Amino acid sequence: MTQDLVVYLVFITYAISVLMGFGTILTWVERKQAAVMSDRIGANRAYLRIPFTQIKLVWWGLFHGMADGLKLLLKEDFKPKTYDWYAYMVAPWVVFTPVLLVFAVVPFGGELRPGELIPALAGWFGDRSYSMQIAKLDAGLLIVFAFGGMTIIGAMLAGWSSANKYSLLGALRAGSQMISYELIMALTLLGLILIYGTVNLDEIVRWQSGIVLGVLPAWGIVLQPFAATLFLAAAIAENKRIPFDLPEAESELIAGYFTEYSGMKMGLFMFAEFIEIAIIAALFTTLFLGGYNLPYMNDAGFLFPGGVEVPLSHGTVVVIQLLTFLAKVFVLCSFQILIRWTLPRFRWDQVLRFAWKFMFPLALANLVVTVVFVWALR
Repeated sequence: MTQDLVVYLVFITYAISVLMGFGTILTWVERKQAAVMSDRIGANRAYLRIPFTQIKLVWWGLFHGMADGLKLLLKEDFKPKTYDWYAYMVAPWVVFTPVLLVFAVVPFGGELRPGELIPALAGWFGDRSYSMQIAKLDAGLLIVFAFGGMTIIGAMLAGWSSANKYSLLGALRAGSQMISYELIMALTLLGLILIYGTVNLDEIVRWQSGIVLGVLPAWGIVLQPFAATLFLAAAIAENKRIPFDLPEAESELIAGYFTEYSGMKMGLFMFAEFIEIAIIAALFTTLFLGGYNLPYMNDAGFLFPGGVEVPLSHGTVVVIQLLTFLAKVFVLCSFQILIRWTLPRFRWDQVLRFAWKFMFPLALANLVVTVVFVWALR
């Protein structure tokens, strides 16, 4: 139907705008947050001059992201003398595209009723309602891991096709590290799947609108606090961020698996990393922080312990849910960047030992305890 097409085009446009916006603003957040932590001013050299005046608009260094983007677009695209041209060209897109596709199954709001939200469109939309999610799939969580696994192929292709020993070494590191920590991410989420009884992300969020122990919101971090910690650590390692940035390791491998890339191809690798920060934050919000809802909130309003209800209009609920989701994602993005400027880099042997000898046994133990607990209750 035409109405459905219009709504989903709006959803897709919103999702792409949010991801691109986060990818851009996080480059500035990383610089300024690092400056604050280092007690310095930070990026403040790029500016826009008002025409015919000497007034320079610095705006806390916000124009540095624009300057970086222009530089990447206009920079000459160098290529190695000996390389596999097809794999070399495809690799950046194999890394970048799945990162965007993951957001298709992430619910960024609850139920949307366009006819009620905009009365002027009531006659056209009727009583149609939509979940604020691009692809409402029953296997949403499985889709996340399927697309996430594709980025491993992109990193391996980039390193191998460049015909550079540093790139190949970085690709080998990236492949082994990403496979190791993706397994740990899956194990940590098995406990949540056992509790929620579904892999549908929208149903998982709605499940978290309830209450446990009479007063606590039924968020994943309340039910599985240990799994939440393991998941966030494994996700940061999956994104190859400090202290797990051994695949890049600019001090020893120049730039790792994308050493031979320049211009916008290199920009795709870097931009994918910042967008993945937002994706990790969105997934953590959806799985462990109640998603788009505030504590005790659902699509009708608030239901507090003791049965006290505070009904809200549909438009108010939609706005609160959208803003709540964005706020949670931004806070988690800032937390990931905080970790990046707090912890030192591991050695390569420590990265894999940490995965297989520390996090893997803990994830298994958490899963066993969860299985026994769920079995005892049911």
